[in-house]
Amino acid sequence: MKNRFLITTAALAALALPVAAHAQNGVRDGAIGGAVGGAIVGGPIGAVVGGVGGAIVGGLADEHRIGFREYTLREKRASYQYRDEVRIGAELPTVGIEYYAVPAEYGVRDYRYTVVNSRTVLVDLRTHRIVQIID
Repeated sequence: MKNRFLITTAALAALALPVAAHAQNGVRDGAIGGAVGGAIVGGPIGAVVGGVGGAIVGGLADEHRIGFREYTLREKRASYQYRDEVRIGAELPTVGIEYYAVPAEYGVRDYRYTVVNSRTVLVDLRTHRIVQIID
């Protein structure tokens, strides 16, 4: 049974590699965020399923990233100083940091954005985890 589980996990990971190899920006960040969340909930198989699902659902689409980045620069939001690494899956505090709505034209409904260590990030307000870094 253990061997079957490992073989299944390896097969799923091999199927996901071409997607990950060709993924860029928003899709890549969504895949990484989904994989992190899936790993927390479902272990190795959860990571694979979450990674593929995250690539499909993840934050800002590639065509909106530049416009959204320019929008956030115009807004000149204060940067929150975070003591840890700014990375996908990092959990931000629930207090002491401002989260802002993403304008509808960027196609993001379920996340808010903020600026952390001078980097704009999308955050899932249910978990306060970073789901995408906008560079």
